[in-house]
Amino acid sequence: MIAVIRIAGQVGLRSEIVETLYRLKIRRKLACVLIDETDKVTMGMVLAVREYVTYGKVDAALIKELNEKRGTDKEKGFYRLHPPIGGFKKSVKLAATTGKGILGENKDIDKLLRRML
Repeated sequence: MIAVIRIAGQVGLRSEIVETLYRLKIRRKLACVLIDETDKVTMGMVLAVREYVTYGKVDAALIKELNEKRGTDKEKGFYRLHPPIGGFKKSVKLAATTGKGILGENKDIDKLLRRML
């Protein structure tokens, strides 16, 4: 499973990006959804909005912890999260691939999610 967390807010986004975020069911800042990594259509939508979200693989233990602490909408895997304890350690305006930000594919998403529970 892949967790997708919306980082950017609503203001100043193009209508296509807003529509894609709505179709992914992440309509608010700091909302999280779990998606199947084998679904090519959904992964294509995630890649289209990678400048506004952070995403990465999560293990079953973290999914169980999410369900216990934040509850779930059983069909969609939707969670509303708190801001991370201690704040974002890296920039919310830069990509994770540069090493200075958290946007896009993030290898440390499990640490970020645990701080947001």
